[in-house]
Amino acid sequence: MAVQTTLREEGRDTRSLECSHLGQFEADVLSGLAGAPKTLPCKYLYDEAGSKLFEAICELDDYYLTRTEADIFQNSLDSMAAFLGPSTILVEPGAGNCEKAEPLLGRMDSPHAYCPLDISPEILLAAQQRIQARLPNLNVTPVIGDFTSEDPWAELPVSEHRRVIFFPGSTIGNFTPDQAKGLLRQFAKYLRAGDGLLIGADLVKDSVVLERAYHDSKHITEQFNKNLLTRINSELNGNFDVDAFAHRAFYHRYRQRVEMHLVSLTQQTVTVSGQEFSFKEGETIHTENSHKYTLNGLKELLEQTGFNPKQYWTDNKQHYAIYYANVL
Repeated sequence: MAVQTTLREEGRDTRSLECSHLGQFEADVLSGLAGAPKTLPCKYLYDEAGSKLFEAICELDDYYLTRTEADIFQNSLDSMAAFLGPSTILVEPGAGNCEKAEPLLGRMDSPHAYCPLDISPEILLAAQQRIQARLPNLNVTPVIGDFTSEDPWAELPVSEHRRVIFFPGSTIGNFTPDQAKGLLRQFAKYLRAGDGLLIGADLVKDSVVLERAYHDSKHITEQFNKNLLTRINSELNGNFDVDAFAHRAFYHRYRQRVEMHLVSLTQQTVTVSGQEFSFKEGETIHTENSHKYTLNGLKELLEQTGFNPKQYWTDNKQHYAIYYANVL
């Protein structure tokens, strides 16, 4: 039986980690609000409250992405597991609650280990316990950290077993084209020749369908977006009037992306960590991008970043795609 590994059992000081992440959060927020235009990194949308709101978004009829991806997985898990191979280490950056990896791990041939990476220790530890209970012979080794930096990758266990990075949820769409290339090259750097990548991406489609997914009729995405201001108030001594900002989401056809913003409804001044930031009426904070791909565009992105695409799976409307690729 594999040893259950927790962050505390590995001797890591979770309090010092949290302080480190708080310091980076503060630096990123202050830098983003001082910019022109104002921006905030979308990764900070996913604190504990934000993650729960996102789970609620995923249950909405308007939000087709999770449902469509889940259908593709359900219909193709055995085929995907065959590409992943036996005794594989599955690494999932931005794992969240790990619910997408769990059924895949259950179909894989004797997976050697599962290593979820995320910035939220509470969510990771809860997921570790759940998966370990279901798959007691699987070594689950969570790592706290921002997967876009090199530090958490250095904490992953060293092994000669084959490694596959699992990157579902169209997270690649949160990055600009140049950022996406840099991230995938970073993934390829961690992997060895013959290792793999299983990646999900949302596809270009009618703008009405896209905008409804990010501006849902129950306004949960609005709560999700505004929760970032609530988090800043709580963790960084901010004084945002959350009701003085409106949620806005729209599809930018030329850039092939949905943009999410918080719009100031009035001229106002906000204080965060002792620093003041002025807003004009109608000025926005750009909080998230969600880039959309064509099937050929995603294939080219993989080829440009050191991967050899081998297979893709999609739904009958071609709303979403999952690609498997080997490292060259």
